[in-house]
Amino acid sequence: MNLLYEKIRHSPILWLLAIVPVAFAAARFMPKAHTLLFVLSVLAIVPLATLLSHATESIAAKTGDAVGGLLNATLGNLTELVIALAALRAGEHMLVKASIAGAIVTNSLFMLGASFLLGGLKYHVQEYNRVGARMQAGLLFLATVALLIPSAVSKVDAAPGAAVTQQLSIGLAVILIATYGLFMLFSLKTHRELFVGTDSGESDEEQPWPVGLAMGTLAGITVLVALISEIFVESVQKAAEDFGMTPAFVGFIVVALVGAAAEMASAFSGALKNRLDLSVGIALGSASQIALFVAPVLVLLSHVIGPKPMDLQFWPGAVVMVLIATLTAAFVTNSGRSTWFIGVFILMVYLIFALTLFLLPPSNPSHQHSNQRPAGPFQVAIDARLLAQRDRSPCY
Repeated sequence: MNLLYEKIRHSPILWLLAIVPVAFAAARFMPKAHTLLFVLSVLAIVPLATLLSHATESIAAKTGDAVGGLLNATLGNLTELVIALAALRAGEHMLVKASIAGAIVTNSLFMLGASFLLGGLKYHVQEYNRVGARMQAGLLFLATVALLIPSAVSKVDAAPGAAVTQQLSIGLAVILIATYGLFMLFSLKTHRELFVGTDSGESDEEQPWPVGLAMGTLAGITVLVALISEIFVESVQKAAEDFGMTPAFVGFIVVALVGAAAEMASAFSGALKNRLDLSVGIALGSASQIALFVAPVLVLLSHVIGPKPMDLQFWPGAVVMVLIATLTAAFVTNSGRSTWFIGVFILMVYLIFALTLFLLPPSNPSHQHSNQRPAGPFQVAIDARLLAQRDRSPCY
């Protein structure tokens, strides 16, 4: 515990940890102050993400960047999983699907691109294990195909029926989970040598924490990030109106960025230390884990904890964004080398999405639960998500 105390005492950004209890108190006594809660939750996530980053790096120093990246991706996705489970229990399937699509796009584009840019500004050329990156991109493409199939079937067959879609979704969920499990066996056991990092990173200036302290810190910080994220999600809609942001922009950009803050801190820190294997492992590993594990698990759990089962039929706008993000990640990670301009290239794709979502006009609320979607299925889904976050305060 002394190491943890010293880390907090000598790092000014960790002094913002004092905002964490303030955010909890404000949520308890000022639940209607949405803009204040939004600002406090964002400020509280910053030091938590920094602390989580150091704990992850300490574990990666003992286990290697591949395992460290996988562990960070897993714990980082725990926040999305907790929020999605709460929405699933309330039957808000649009909210769950929007969370999945937004997280995949943000991790595979913004997190990866920003890591390449930050690392490239410090180092002329950076190298990483392209085998691991290509494998993660391939898994992400497989998941995108699984998301595309239910939507494609519904377009080809005018009336496939809900029962057929549910059966197809269950089968696809089982296939995706099995694939992810086999990949874990492949990367961590039978062919672990293929995923060894390039070992070109800088040595840490400070002593890594013991594994026990790092694991305990990871667990505790992950819980706090999940709780703070709930405050953020509950307040973000009203705050967005005050700041003039559209619901589509908030749902797929702002919420996804804040939800992935902990993982981003670790990814950016790894890139600045020339440990790009850790950064790529976190970015693509998190995206593929959401697509191959979190999404299908939610489909299966919806048959147990939800009022009605959820399927894998995403609206076309979400599928197109996920497909483009996947192809972009696969294209840029093919060489195993990175420069700052490659990061700029990836970020430009992300900014195109962000600009489009920011300029989307609000849809007519009367059509939000109808099959007629005058503003497009993508916008309607986001509006449904944000309305659910506003109206379902007991779940958040």
